[in-house]
Order: sequence, then structure tokens, then C-alpha cells
Amino acid sequence: MWQRGLNWAAIALVGGFGFLWLGVVVFAAVDSTAVARLAQGAFGIILMSWALHKTALMLRRPRDTPATGPHHAGTPL
Repeated sequence: MWQRGLNWAAIALVGGFGFLWLGVVVFAAVDSTAVARLAQGAFGIILMSWALHKTALMLRRPRDTPATGPHHAGTPL
């Protein structure tokens, strides 16, 4: 239960940081070179993409379903 809440907190923090990072790059870092701004913008987009990917995984994952399948304990490989 705690781990799930902390996972959501980490996702929100990384996504929020990526959004703020991109905003700083676009609006405040006007004196930087174009290459530096592109690299920093890509970094912000990567952070937000990671957060969206993890959000999708967290929403798809069943909550308290026991593990089943061919690699579950007690079944031969």
C-alpha cells in the first residue's frame, strides 16, 4: 500500500519536474545556444515521457491479484 503511494508520488514529482524544466528552457534560457536548448528540451520531454509511461503501467497493473502464469512458484518452466 505504501509502495504504491510512493510510486505515484515519484511519478508526479518526475513529471512535474520535467514540465518545469521544459518551461525554464523555453522561456528563461534565451541566452543559451540552440544546441543546449534542444538538449535540455529533449531532457524535459524524456522526463515527462517516462512519467506518462509509468502512469500507464500503474493504471494497467492489477492491484491485489496473485501472480499466475508459467513462471509462478510451483509450476515447472
